[in-house]
Amino acid sequence: MNTTTTVQDEVKEKYGSAARAVAESGSVQACCDPALRCCDPITTNLYSADEKGLIPEKAVLASLGCGNPTALIELKPGEIVLDLGSGGGIDVLLSARRVGPTGKAYGLDMTDDMLALARENQRQAGVANVEFLKGEIENIPLQDNSVDVIISNCVINLSADKDRVLREAFRVLKPGGRFAVSDVVVRGAVPDAVRQSMMLWVGCIAGALDEQDYRSKLIAAGFVDISFEATRIYDVEDARQFLSASGIDVDTIAAEVQGKFLSAFIRGGKPEAACCQPGCCSAAAVTVKG
Repeated sequence: MNTTTTVQDEVKEKYGSAARAVAESGSVQACCDPALRCCDPITTNLYSADEKGLIPEKAVLASLGCGNPTALIELKPGEIVLDLGSGGGIDVLLSARRVGPTGKAYGLDMTDDMLALARENQRQAGVANVEFLKGEIENIPLQDNSVDVIISNCVINLSADKDRVLREAFRVLKPGGRFAVSDVVVRGAVPDAVRQSMMLWVGCIAGALDEQDYRSKLIAAGFVDISFEATRIYDVEDARQFLSASGIDVDTIAAEVQGKFLSAFIRGGKPEAACCQPGCCSAAAVTVKG
């Protein structure tokens, strides 16, 4: 059995179901299906009232992220931004407003229902400098050296081939481009059984990397100036209800969990090049592969 395909199918089903629920009911409860295990305190209170006021409510309701990468990265007018695993489009729409009409924001998602929801949110928001692409983050459908900034919100941890995701991210960034994502990471040793249970709760599908492993993979992909900034640290009380329902003695594992599971803002950069390919050093239009 192909592990990557199995994970992708599971992600498609879970997030497609969430998108359909939001589109049909317009209810935040739709995103908190127990099967998703992505509810408080992970996905709530990530966006300010001002940010929420700029975009359709359903874009907020369909956000199943673990951070707010747009709040922690400087975006400049005219830049081209790519959001890996863009979901309902909240981070794409916010980014598009910040880069202005001379810039552009791409959203990449493999789930048809999320793409449909995102495009409807774009229509309602009246934002023209946005394009949502169907594809996998392991195979980004954009040309080399074509975007200034890559963002992502709690999606890379869901991939079964993170090395390929990071290599692809590095490939499409222009020389001097920035990598700025929110993701779930683990700090320190945790028993396997406890780790799997916590990751099923905090990451929807087990797969979050240890911080040092994440850093090593970024370096192997070619990134420099790598940093990790904790944005939310989850403790055993946050997961008590889920873990107890799974038959785990929460009080027994508390010391092994405390402070080790967190949402982090992860930064890196693609080194500047002495010279670059034609078009990669300007804000010229991006060519979509295929």
